[in-house]
Amino acid sequence: MRPLIRALTAALTAGLLAGVSTPGMAAAPAGSPDTNAAPRQTIGWKPCAQDATAECGTLRLPVDWAHPSGGTFDLAVARRKATDPDRRVGALLVNPGGPGDSGVDFAITRARSHFSEDIQQRFDIVGFDPRGVGGSSPVKCSTELLGRRPSAYPRDQAQFDRLAAYNRALREDCRRHTGPVFDHADTLSVVRDMDALRGALGEEKINYFGHSYGTLIGEQYAEEYGDRIRSMALTANIDHSLGTREFLLSSATTAEDSFHQFVKWCERTGSCALHGRDVTAVWDGLLKRADRGEIHDPERPARPLTANDITLFAFKAFYGPDWADLATYVAGLDAQKPTRKPTRLRASGQSRQAEPQTRAEPFHAVFCQDWRIRPKDHREFAGLTRAELRAAPHMRGSPRVHAAVAGCVGWPDEVNNPQHRLRITEAPKILMLHSRHDPANNFAWAAHVHRQTRGTTVLLPYEGAGHSVYGRSDCTRGAVDDYLTELRLPISGTSCVPAGTD
Repeated sequence: MRPLIRALTAALTAGLLAGVSTPGMAAAPAGSPDTNAAPRQTIGWKPCAQDATAECGTLRLPVDWAHPSGGTFDLAVARRKATDPDRRVGALLVNPGGPGDSGVDFAITRARSHFSEDIQQRFDIVGFDPRGVGGSSPVKCSTELLGRRPSAYPRDQAQFDRLAAYNRALREDCRRHTGPVFDHADTLSVVRDMDALRGALGEEKINYFGHSYGTLIGEQYAEEYGDRIRSMALTANIDHSLGTREFLLSSATTAEDSFHQFVKWCERTGSCALHGRDVTAVWDGLLKRADRGEIHDPERPARPLTANDITLFAFKAFYGPDWADLATYVAGLDAQKPTRKPTRLRASGQSRQAEPQTRAEPFHAVFCQDWRIRPKDHREFAGLTRAELRAAPHMRGSPRVHAAVAGCVGWPDEVNNPQHRLRITEAPKILMLHSRHDPANNFAWAAHVHRQTRGTTVLLPYEGAGHSVYGRSDCTRGAVDDYLTELRLPISGTSCVPAGTD
């Protein structure tokens, strides 16, 4: 078993943790042994305040698994028990991705509409908020400082330096408001938490369903605790072996592919609001008008929309995919008549006072500790940006991934969980599903992970579009259900055809 935590250097710890407050942290019991194992606990389940048909609880765990006798935090957990106890298979732990999505919220409000009746009958569906997220000592940052975030597209070295200085200031601000969990929000720590949760549930082996960033939790759990898995289904998979350039370019390529899927749909679909027009020309013209400040938010006319705002809207629409809504949105923006740029409305003092001082912001606390992605200067970052634009000229790169990389500029080079090729040696067969036209996670990522783990994983492509996979068709849902319930895997080399909405 590889070491779970690559601790920060002593100098870094002394320099960065000095004077940090510790909200949400409790001291471990006196005399606790300084080992890599914590005593097995139980969870005191109670009806969830949000929905009494689900059960909620917490599990007290070490902040730093390398020193479990130190501070602790409470892991928030929610459970929906199997509706047919006589046919119960076991516990199905779930993570919906992000990083930053709440597993507790998923179990309480989304699990019943997401999973089939058979899965709900046969599994206790257990969601947990990964450390730093939701109810598990959430990462919080100053709202005012978050509102001053500089452009993720610095034009020169001076702007790059300002971006790095801002990121360092934000990092310290978030650490101050969050406490020690901030420095241990990486996925390897979450993996250790998940195994402690397995023990607290009294399960010798777990079943796991992970989506998007939740697949990284599953992949690394399989590396560390493969013999404690009964079944594992992963959808929209993460390839944690990618370097900076590969990560950015593959993300841009798949975003551009999704744009072309949208154009093709509009060309063949009479109900598309842009049907019969040159969709690509309309789109490119719209972005150029946004560059000149001519396009404004329909809901807030005083606010001009940037090209990045528009591409980010489209990127999110590709997740569904929600092509009809996107076409209507683009047609509406394109129909705007050129006007003088309106004066930006000033917020009232009352609205400023009502704004919370901090807000949850876990993304970079996780991402920048899981990926050694640190452009060193403007020259390097500008070169990466130009390569993104060449890979995705219409989408102008991948707006979300570019912002993710920009947010790590200026962070320390040392990371808790750096990229590496996946090494799974003890796990049973793992089922992977991935959309051929996923807008966020390139299909090549799943293919690469599968090549790294060919003896352990089975890859089932969904030949359609969108980021979510499980509920796309009877084929995708049936493959996951058959595997989780009966351990019956699809035949290697098969795939699921696109759903009618694609």
